Amino acid sequence: MFKTKEGDHSYRFEDHGPKYLQRGPRSDIGVVTLQPGQHFATHKHSVIEENFLTIEGEVHMYVNGELHKLGVGDFLRCDPGEAHYVINKGETPWKAVFIKAPYNPTDGTPIEWEPGDDPSVFASI
Repeated sequence: MFKTKEGDHSYRFEDHGPKYLQRGPRSDIGVVTLQPGQHFATHKHSVIEENFLTIEGEVHMYVNGELHKLGVGDFLRCDPGEAHYVINKGETPWKAVFIKAPYNPTDGTPIEWEPGDDPSVFASI
């Protein structure tokens, strides 16, 4: 059994980024917040699937270059190998619950891509 409280954990970057509530042994679970104008660079995982459930605000999430607009209640799963880029283009913070599984803290590869770049880069990754 494991119990925790969100307020007992900190965001990676002061007021935004991921806030891990659990790290392992089988999954990572937490909340992520992006303030207006903030983004996460494009990256992918080899064996991890990453799931997002929006609980506040809106965000633009690009999966292999394809835009998905997420609002409150929207759920999106990125399968292993799918590159994803996230940007808050709104005027209010975006907050989501995330679950990454299986647990593997070293499984992440950055990808040089931003919206407006050629999406054919994803065919070769």
